[in-house]
Amino acid sequence: MSQFNLIERLRDRNLVSYISHENSLNEILQNNSISLYCGFDPTDNSLHIGHLLPLITLRRFQISGHKPIALIGGATSLIGDPSFKKKERIFCSKNSINLWTEQISKQISYFLDFNCGDKSAVLLNNNMWFNEINILTFLRDVGKHFSINTMINRTAVKQRIIRPDQGISFTEFSYNLLQAYDFFILHQKYKVLLQIGGADQWGNISSGMHLIYRKNRKKVFGLTIPLLIQSNGIKFGKTESGTIWLNSDKTSPYKFYQFWMNIDDSNVYYFLKMFTFLDILEINQREKERHIGNNIIYDKSCLAKSITELVHGKENLLSVERITNFLFSKKNIHIKESDFDQLKQDGIPSEQAHNIKDLQDALVLTGLAKSRTQAKNMIISDSISINRQKIRKNHIFNNQDKFFGKFTLLSRGKKNHSLLCW
Repeated sequence: MSQFNLIERLRDRNLVSYISHENSLNEILQNNSISLYCGFDPTDNSLHIGHLLPLITLRRFQISGHKPIALIGGATSLIGDPSFKKKERIFCSKNSINLWTEQISKQISYFLDFNCGDKSAVLLNNNMWFNEINILTFLRDVGKHFSINTMINRTAVKQRIIRPDQGISFTEFSYNLLQAYDFFILHQKYKVLLQIGGADQWGNISSGMHLIYRKNRKKVFGLTIPLLIQSNGIKFGKTESGTIWLNSDKTSPYKFYQFWMNIDDSNVYYFLKMFTFLDILEINQREKERHIGNNIIYDKSCLAKSITELVHGKENLLSVERITNFLFSKKNIHIKESDFDQLKQDGIPSEQAHNIKDLQDALVLTGLAKSRTQAKNMIISDSISINRQKIRKNHIFNNQDKFFGKFTLLSRGKKNHSLLCW
């Protein structure tokens, strides 16, 4: 095994929130290959950007010689993790969870290597063991090792208990024991020594460590990763508005790319360390030189390209670059029909072009102008383009204005665009 300090490298990349028994874990990592795991509950048909950091961290461990296990919570997703949720989750049907399990499993497979010998990643589903245990056995063999006093005093639970309008059901209250049992089984059957997860998972992770010690007198470890927090202080997640999904049918690669291009400048180098595999010394040097010329814009572009390629692949990144150049540069771009499909999906505002008489009508329909009079003035003032070509008088649309017979791009100035769909 390599003698470098993996934990310190993760910390340098802002990927460590809390670690248990750090010195002992460091010694094991530097001298042995271990198995580690992270859980993903299939409560929708796609992962979102909040899942990226655990996936990337699993990948970093695998690159460093360790064996990652991705655990799909086919059973636990029937309950739902209450950690820091303001209200009870809506239950998902078994049929939905089975379908979502297949879709999420495919997404996870993009991030890990499942064909590299002894360190090959493993994908498991906790249905395997929860389908084999009855409730009496579970309460006797697992529940007896946990104090209600301790469970109630966990921050995530306490926040719900003190809210008279919500509270917490016994169903969600039990989730902590279910995840602890996951860790126990994975340690017993797959020799897993480390569980990783978001910072909001520390209570669940520590319960697993506690259960393993009580039953086997073995020390295992937990590592949590900082949560991605929006500017309003709310973590990125699918239950909050503005979710950025990893599924291209839910968030197009173009919108995904633009999300990273529009992050606050103060986060660029923080995220470069977290999400990319650029050398840390290079990132630090870039940060020192961020105020030179347009360096920070270039570095933000580097971040957006790197993450987009990681999640959506090279071909989709090339599509994103075509769209971006088509919208924002003067280059002669050979854009594809599928690129317009991304724009129509969620890239820019779009409207069905029914009963449009002329350009003035189109500008009002798309909201680029408030009235025909304002539209006329915009056209005269040379601020309107059709398919990136300036228009200086009112215009009647014809087939030459329609890309692939379907799409017309209207622009007001350089940044305001709308797509007419014929």
